[in-house]
Amino acid sequence: MKILNYLIFFISISSISQTSITGTVVEPDGTPVLGANVYLEGTYDGTTTNMDGVFNFTTTQTGAHTLVITFIGYDEFRHNASVGQMQEIKVRLRESMNSLNTVVISAGSFSAGDNSKTNALKPLDIVTTAGALGDVIGAFQTLPGTSANPDDGRLFIRGGQADETQIFIDGSRVFQPFLPVTGNIPTRGRFSPFLFDGISFSTGGYSAEFGNALSGVLLLNSTDLPLEERTDLSVMTVGASASRTEIWDNESITVNASYFNLGPYNELIPQNNQFEDPYQSLAGEAVYRKKTNKGLFKAYGAYSYSDFSLIQEDINLPDGIFFGLNNNNLYGNLNYEVELGNEWSLESGASLSHDRNQLKISETRIRTQQNATHLKVKTNKRYSNYFNMSYGVEQLSINTNQDVVLTNESFKSGITFSNTAAYAESEIFANKSLAFKIGVRADYYDHLQKVNVSPRLSAALSLTDHSQVSLAYGDFYQPQTDQALQYESRLDNQRATHFIANYLYKKNGRMLRIEAYRKNYNQLLRYDTSMPEINSSFNTTGDGYAQGLDVFWRDDKSLKNLEYWVSYSYLDTERQFRNFPEQATPNFATDHNLSIVTKYWVEDWKSQIGLTYNLASGRPYTDPNSSGFQNSKAKSFQSLDMSWAYLIDDQKILYLSVSNVLGRDNVFGYQYSNTQNSNAQFDRRTIGQAADRFIFLGFFWTIGGNDNQLDNL
Repeated sequence: MKILNYLIFFISISSISQTSITGTVVEPDGTPVLGANVYLEGTYDGTTTNMDGVFNFTTTQTGAHTLVITFIGYDEFRHNASVGQMQEIKVRLRESMNSLNTVVISAGSFSAGDNSKTNALKPLDIVTTAGALGDVIGAFQTLPGTSANPDDGRLFIRGGQADETQIFIDGSRVFQPFLPVTGNIPTRGRFSPFLFDGISFSTGGYSAEFGNALSGVLLLNSTDLPLEERTDLSVMTVGASASRTEIWDNESITVNASYFNLGPYNELIPQNNQFEDPYQSLAGEAVYRKKTNKGLFKAYGAYSYSDFSLIQEDINLPDGIFFGLNNNNLYGNLNYEVELGNEWSLESGASLSHDRNQLKISETRIRTQQNATHLKVKTNKRYSNYFNMSYGVEQLSINTNQDVVLTNESFKSGITFSNTAAYAESEIFANKSLAFKIGVRADYYDHLQKVNVSPRLSAALSLTDHSQVSLAYGDFYQPQTDQALQYESRLDNQRATHFIANYLYKKNGRMLRIEAYRKNYNQLLRYDTSMPEINSSFNTTGDGYAQGLDVFWRDDKSLKNLEYWVSYSYLDTERQFRNFPEQATPNFATDHNLSIVTKYWVEDWKSQIGLTYNLASGRPYTDPNSSGFQNSKAKSFQSLDMSWAYLIDDQKILYLSVSNVLGRDNVFGYQYSNTQNSNAQFDRRTIGQAADRFIFLGFFWTIGGNDNQLDNL
């Protein structure tokens, strides 16, 4: 009997010391969650929710504890309280921001080199797109929002001039990203595409982190840590290049050198320009990387030298005009990224640029020199999966000098100014389907003693797991050109306001982007001479607008071994700037631009065949034989480019590219005589392409490493 009484007493004491923990778990829309894990942290006490989302378990724990609830696709829920107060808990889980179908801010942005929804190009598209010829800029000219200017070669975005787009390497500004040339000879980017593995291209509405660009930014990120040592050799019809990567411990270095000379090529294939000295260039690049415990240090350096001379046609001078150019360019940057702990990270960078040109135009000699620096520090704090903040400061300093020696006189001019900026930007996720990016940037320009404040706002809303819409708004400022500031340093900054609406669909290797935009321009430069000069009268009363629609479709899945993309842009733009007597469409802007890019792998031939078709409507120009300004249009530009990459073996490839295969006679405009002929008409000459076709043949050989040339296709 005593034993029975003790047993009853023990059971009653045990039941008194146990506490029930109960509650319900639901999704954001109120749907019960079946199978969520529920437990007290640091104990074995817990359970899973039933089909009604209900959980119920007992524990002998007392005092304050943390209740943890987890379920795939949702953020972990944590509730700290006294165990005795954990009854009838109502829990509404929040969708995880790490989910693949989380909304992203996509208005105005393209990416290459990641798996995000904005990834429109692959990194190797840059070197395998027919007609791009391995130029970083060439592949991006097939994306919507760009206007075809194949006689120039730079990026013209949504009615903007080429200098309205800025280029950055590892977050640091590149002040002279293109090789200098003369009119009607397309330029190229200075940098090898093989050194970069992440590229972002913005056609507007970009982050508050970036300033001094009215139209867009191109961000090039050098490879962080190469996986293997290798040597790459290239022999081409226009020159040769070599690259070597060495790796030791947590450090690596990649060195690249190239030499190009168009002399032999020009002898074999006639050119439309009369070269005196053929174009030649010598360039070298190096990237050093060191991984630390919590960060990565990178040092990038590049040097290039180029020169050429030719006789340029001129309708007013039967013997033409002699033009000679010699350029030296040095660029370097340092970058360090580190995790500071407590969800803080820091990135700092510095770049230095030195560029020197010596030109001879007929009997006039011109020397220009630019020295520029860029210092930058930015931090990021991740407060939660739903809220991030970034802060940054930067300093840009530019010194430009010009010496002009004429037949009977000479003069010097120059400008030195700096820009100090600070920005703050937040990224807010209301949930997996709705996100905002809100930022503001303040720039102080010492030559104006003025501050410009630029608000930036973007938002994105997910419609389905595979589609979303985005909106973007922002103000953007940019100093006037160095050429104008060296004559009048107090010219106010140019300004553009962007409005963008974007629709994005991406599923199973297919992407559709449709984007409408409007840009309003203010404070554009005006002058009363044919070009800026010491006697010009300057003001910043110019204005204008650009609006249009961009469409992009990419498909890598529908047909076996075939990938292609189609981009179309409609542009309506007018400006009153430079020496324009009225608001009109500038000659670098075309109403319609179409690009169709295809790449097809032929297994039996071990070859990839590429075709690129480009179409741009005619450029506007002024015909003095008719009344009005910008009163005529040239015929449309059309070009069919072809490439053939043949895989000799795993480490050798033969590459052939032909631009303008059909030999279309493209016209970019006309030059008119200064005086009328006997019929009271102004004679004209056609401004055509530098060459009817460009044929490129190259042999590429990789020595060492496990990668092979097939990866380059």
